[in-house]
Amino acid sequence: MSVPVFEEYQPAPDCGCAGCAQGRRKAATLPVRYGGHPAAHGVRRALVLVTAAGMVLSCGADEAAAVAAGRDTLADASADPQPVTPQGSVGPLNSGGVPGPPSAPGTSQRTTTRADIINRAKKWVTANVPYDMEAYWSDGYRQDCSGFVSMAWDLGSNEWTGSLATFGTKIARADLQPGDILLFHNLADPAVGSHVTVFGGWSDHTHSHYVAYELTRPNARKATTPMAYWSNSSKYVAYRYKGIVSGSSDGGSATAFPGAGKFGPGADNAQVTRLGTLLIAQGGKRFYKQGAGPRWGDADKRATQAFQLAQGWKGKEADGVPGPHTWRLLLAGTGKRIPAEGAGGRPSGTDAYPGRSFFAPGRSNAHIQKLGTRLVKKGYGKHYATGPGPDWTEADRRNVEAFQRAQGWSGGAADGYPGPETWRRLFA
Repeated sequence: MSVPVFEEYQPAPDCGCAGCAQGRRKAATLPVRYGGHPAAHGVRRALVLVTAAGMVLSCGADEAAAVAAGRDTLADASADPQPVTPQGSVGPLNSGGVPGPPSAPGTSQRTTTRADIINRAKKWVTANVPYDMEAYWSDGYRQDCSGFVSMAWDLGSNEWTGSLATFGTKIARADLQPGDILLFHNLADPAVGSHVTVFGGWSDHTHSHYVAYELTRPNARKATTPMAYWSNSSKYVAYRYKGIVSGSSDGGSATAFPGAGKFGPGADNAQVTRLGTLLIAQGGKRFYKQGAGPRWGDADKRATQAFQLAQGWKGKEADGVPGPHTWRLLLAGTGKRIPAEGAGGRPSGTDAYPGRSFFAPGRSNAHIQKLGTRLVKKGYGKHYATGPGPDWTEADRRNVEAFQRAQGWSGGAADGYPGPETWRRLFA
């Protein structure tokens, strides 16, 4: 009788059978930060009992042929290439395998263009950068799927699938554009299935396939891929890099936020004109009687605030002065448009704000009476000697001021004249 022989084995890197695929996944070394063990990398994973007599007894020639045929089928199949892409953890760029200095705390997010993202991805594809979760390419980025995206997005650090989402904004798949990513991070077991690709554009009119740039075994590639991937398709989430800007690469000088000092009372510069032009393109034309100009005015503030409110922002995020996020959305044209005035322009069921010019001494219109009636209904009509009417009075102003102060506002935010946010809260 044959004596059983115990042999150690490593799963073949290019075999598509279920056993080897599972073995490769289990052999993946996880970073300690999400469940790996520091000593796990050098441990072999399995012992298999193999006997010559056992093979003869348990598998005839025909069965052996069938098994071999089945293995060939799996190896050749491309319908379900489960990503076998273990990753390294978050870390700085590396130079010659030596970690570089960590990024300075509070460093602002870099800006880049879609064209630059795709061009960086193409460089690794052209160079056939090999997949290796422990190696770093000459530019300092780790040679795995998340390192590939860190490089393409020019993050300045090596991220993993569990952190890449913090650098992006979640978007609908229908809104994907070149340079965006499709990300699946398997919370249950990051080494099984977790993967990320760079979206390179739709490959057909039905949007069922797209061009993916990715780093997977054996090397970086550009491939037509079913939406969103061959496996775990429904779990992939689309993200857009927060620092993406339009235009050509120029280090961000022409597209970066010019600073809050360029906007507000007293500002008079080309950036104010640019802001007005962008706001008009996003549906804010009604605020500008003579078009955009270099001198900051009430039209700029009202249009900016209308755009901010359209994004669902409140409080200081909708103060009518553009910040970096407002500027980025306007430049990229990715934010929600300013709703139209009147019918069809009522966000979240709120009556559309008619404009500040309707509420001022000497003005008389139906909007004033409507405002007064709403104030009374909300419990802020104590300054009316008689019922509210169509003529603007000091009683209207004082009642509006009382409502604004009840919101916790003060100073110019509680001047007694209704703005978009006052109106929205009154009629919500």
